[in-house]
Amino acid sequence: MSEAVSAPQGPAVRLGLKENWPQFALLVVINAFVGGMVGIERTVVPLIGAEEFKIGSTTLVVSFIVSFGVVKACANLISGQLADKWGRKRVLILGWLVGLPVPFMIIWAPSWEWVIAANALLGINQGLAWSMTVIMKIDLVGPKSRGLAVGLNEFAGYLAVGVTAYLTGYLASEHGLRPAPIYLGVAYAMLGAALSILLVRDTREHVRLETAAHARQASPISFREIFVLTSFRDRNLFAASQAGLVNNLNDGMSWGIFPLFFASFGLAVDRIGILKAVYPATWGILQVATGPLSDRWGRKGLIVAGMWVQAAGLFLTGATSHFEWWLVGSLLLGLGTAMVYPSLIAAVSDASHPSWRARSLSVYRFWRDLGYAIGALSAGIIADRFGLSAAIVSIAALTFISGAVVAVSMRERSSVDLAQKASRPAE
Repeated sequence: MSEAVSAPQGPAVRLGLKENWPQFALLVVINAFVGGMVGIERTVVPLIGAEEFKIGSTTLVVSFIVSFGVVKACANLISGQLADKWGRKRVLILGWLVGLPVPFMIIWAPSWEWVIAANALLGINQGLAWSMTVIMKIDLVGPKSRGLAVGLNEFAGYLAVGVTAYLTGYLASEHGLRPAPIYLGVAYAMLGAALSILLVRDTREHVRLETAAHARQASPISFREIFVLTSFRDRNLFAASQAGLVNNLNDGMSWGIFPLFFASFGLAVDRIGILKAVYPATWGILQVATGPLSDRWGRKGLIVAGMWVQAAGLFLTGATSHFEWWLVGSLLLGLGTAMVYPSLIAAVSDASHPSWRARSLSVYRFWRDLGYAIGALSAGIIADRFGLSAAIVSIAALTFISGAVVAVSMRERSSVDLAQKASRPAE
């Protein structure tokens, strides 16, 4: 049953997907555009560095992912603070305004430094815009359907990554690496910004409603306390943060290393686009199922199994040299990530009080997206010294270990229990 509260000079505010479906659906569409902004880079940008700018070092080629990851992690860290202070909608719009120049900078880039700078702006765009879409969906649905909300959010974003990765690979095979594939990013940025400005409504009243029904916080909690709690002190939040970091560490590695690895075997750019599309598309589509399953089955089992399935997919990719095996590896990587991604965000939401949930999620997303930079940089260094295959297999081993950490550290907490707890009056 949904709850309602009368907002000053406005309609009743209710929690629940059914009660808020128009805004929820709008945010799903907007996050598809957010994901598409990353998708324009998944296939072609590493190849632009290697083929157009003649960069011989793998570490230098993946440097654009390092700039993206570091800046996005920092943007995530402040996004929760800004959301609580300014409101979710304003931060979402700011993210889009920063992202508008990105495709133009990649199209016109006269040097690799321009691409690195564009990815710094893309990191801000993703850190603010993607954070707000997921936080606003969680605000709208309340505690009973967090896994579903996150699953639908990530479904839209990563399906768009996959579709765009395929389309850019096709366009690159027909028209070259630049500018045709990047025109998709121009359309995504303009549509995302327009919808956010004109149609999105803020969700802070929904947070106030949930907070009023939740057990009272003993005392105000500072951002420093939230950072320490999320990063180290709370075992569930620690387990989720390290798993999120390793998840995006292997994603950052695959972003930069996979196109170069596949190309080293003579694979054409359109077929590289297929492989680069299968992974995020599988990841995106299956989250429609794995998000709700985490509400019913719990978070821990899906996270542990998902990390181990990812490890298997990475190992299979790095240890083989044929398209068919790479395709299976990409499917496994997408399946494992779909099991992990919405479950991690929901687990962090479960363990956080509504009054500081946005800030806790921002800390989790800081560690998670710092994984992009660590993964790209470490994989680049390993690849330069030992080869591309060694980099992939090494990251596979680390992913398996991260799943084991979750198995040992995390305690299961069902969303049903949390919803019941939230409805009880404070003692």
